[in-house]
Amino acid sequence: MSKFYFISPSRGRLTIEETFKNIINYVKEAPEYQYKLVVGTDSQSAEGRVQFVTAIIVYRVGKGGRFFYRRTREPQSRSLRQRIYLETAKSLDVASRITHMLAETDYLVDEMDVEIHLDVGRHGSTSNMVKEVVGMVTGSGYGAKIKPDSYGASKVADKYTK
Repeated sequence: MSKFYFISPSRGRLTIEETFKNIINYVKEAPEYQYKLVVGTDSQSAEGRVQFVTAIIVYRVGKGGRFFYRRTREPQSRSLRQRIYLETAKSLDVASRITHMLAETDYLVDEMDVEIHLDVGRHGSTSNMVKEVVGMVTGSGYGAKIKPDSYGASKVADKYTK
């Protein structure tokens, strides 16, 4: 069994494989809709450590969705830049794992729009990093969203960092 766990608010602790099965079953319930798969990470510093929360949201366009999240803790990052890079890397890792599993099923990766939501924006302390982290994401083959459109990071993941 995998040690890569996610939490579902309604189903509890799940392996990444179980999380993936939940995503596929949700899509199978109503295959006539369009879906987006969103991955976003946020972080919060406290007591010399940083808590990272990565969320996976499967969004049934116009009809709501489901989400799963995972928490990890790391030693305090030296700078905001390092923390944002690590948030982006964690999101890319999860998106890569999920798209790899999608590619092994009858659901083609192209059929599900995959987006990485970044906790950066054109205003504030992260404005000078937007091009860099968006480039990391788009260079990896995923769509990128920044604030105020990055709800996966700035709303869902953020809620569980506290």
